[in-house]
Amino acid sequence: MTTPPSLMDDYLPTFDVSDSVAAIVNADPATTWSYLMDADLMEVGRRRPLVGTLNLLRALPAVFGQLLRGEVPARPPVRLLFRDLAHLPQASGGWILLGERERDEIAFGLVGRFWRPVIPFAPVHRDDFRDFSLPGYAKTIYSLRVHPLFGGRTLLTATMRTATTDASARRWFRRYWTFGVGSGAHVLAQGVIDLVKEAAEQRQQQTSLFADA
Repeated sequence: MTTPPSLMDDYLPTFDVSDSVAAIVNADPATTWSYLMDADLMEVGRRRPLVGTLNLLRALPAVFGQLLRGEVPARPPVRLLFRDLAHLPQASGGWILLGERERDEIAFGLVGRFWRPVIPFAPVHRDDFRDFSLPGYAKTIYSLRVHPLFGGRTLLTATMRTATTDASARRWFRRYWTFGVGSGAHVLAQGVIDLVKEAAEQRQQQTSLFADA
């Protein structure tokens, strides 16, 4: 039986930069996947102050622009799950849900000029993401995967890839990546992984104690 390519390899097989975070979770893939889908991204920011600070700094230019235009900035949601990202406007942190394979992988994409203080996004549909090539843009994918390991454990990974559509965008994005966004993306992904690992292992431990009782 041929294993299908990952959603990330399918949608973005070639790229300019990549970053991954991984952890071995002492819980089975079903439990790990369940807590990944229920992971509250707002809670990651509350429990990891650096994540919250980085997100705030990134949002400030857009907030200031709204205030100058006399607009009232939208209040951040109290709770934000991964699937919710596909229902938010891109200007408010929304992403394109590229695909989901139950208990395997979920992948989100975004196209924009991320190096701008206020990001101009390209309104790209999922079906057009793979072949999008308009000059001056970068295409980013976030993929989260679970993989079964021996002994009922799980390998949980979060990977980001970005490809640019021309040489000018590549130069701008590499500067942007070099001056901090790379470390910021890594910190956010690590916060998500840590939160899911902790919750899944606690659940697995409770299940084991109940079974032994």
